[in-house]
Amino acid sequence: MNQCTLIFASIFGLLSIILGAFGAHKLKKIMNSELLISFETGVKYQMYHALVLLILGFNLDFKTPLENWIVYCFIIGTILFSFSIYGLTISAAKNKKIKFLGPITPIGGLFLVSGWGLLLYYFTVTSF
Repeated sequence: MNQCTLIFASIFGLLSIILGAFGAHKLKKIMNSELLISFETGVKYQMYHALVLLILGFNLDFKTPLENWIVYCFIIGTILFSFSIYGLTISAAKNKKIKFLGPITPIGGLFLVSGWGLLLYYFTVTSF
């Protein structure tokens, strides 16, 4: 699980830099400021959680299901939250909004909140 965590951290970090640059240079031409701000929110949350996964990958032993679930929540949450925002904003900019992605964003946010909650719980019940 340690290696998987570090791989996802690297992928999320890499993609957030690429997508951030793409948003700043290419999407700026086709998106209004509201859509661009939403896209940037997805990029920021993706990078934040890439960093969290990197830290967890180097610091957790992954000997308990709780440690694994913390990471699962961050990975699933980042994918659902950030990538649904990318899909929503890009499709809206092309006037072909993919509406089914709308409810996916808050589900991703719920996974992210759950990951942080589990991390808090982990810190309160373990002597790390």
